[in-house]
Amino acid sequence: MSRVAKMPVAIPAGVQITSAAGAVTVKGAKASLTVALPSDIKVDVANGEAVVNAESIKVNAMQAGTVRALLSNAVVGVTKGYERKLQLVGVGYRAAVQGKIVNLAVGLSHPVNYPIPEGISVECPTQTDIVIKGASKHLVGQVAADLRSYRPPEPYKGKGVRYSDEKVVLKEAKKK
Repeated sequence: MSRVAKMPVAIPAGVQITSAAGAVTVKGAKASLTVALPSDIKVDVANGEAVVNAESIKVNAMQAGTVRALLSNAVVGVTKGYERKLQLVGVGYRAAVQGKIVNLAVGLSHPVNYPIPEGISVECPTQTDIVIKGASKHLVGQVAADLRSYRPPEPYKGKGVRYSDEKVVLKEAKKK
């Protein structure tokens, strides 16, 4: 089994983990998440820890490490939650949240309306900042990537939608 899968997942107070047929449910104060289990992989919960067990086949050992990481992400998600910040860089680039839709004006011929999925909250503290919060690490990252994909940062002026911690390396303009 992999080194990742051998480490137990600590279960903090207020979090319940229940293992059913083919899935593990993690319930916490913020949300409830479900992690799908491949066949031949089991999760044992005892003494405030969850341990991933797998058959000794190599494929199962690799999947056990992935399941352990997903389980750990679910525990962090239902306790603390995940957050991703985006910045809009460019003249006239704006973002606004109206109900369950994010409106982006990013230099296209039409405004972009992105529907916010269930379990995700999006805030716009300023017109050029977007904060995405949620319990699922995968879903928060996917929403951030979808919003960024409408106008990724271009390499000459750096205009576009970028992650707040992203460094955009600018190219030098063509010389005459």
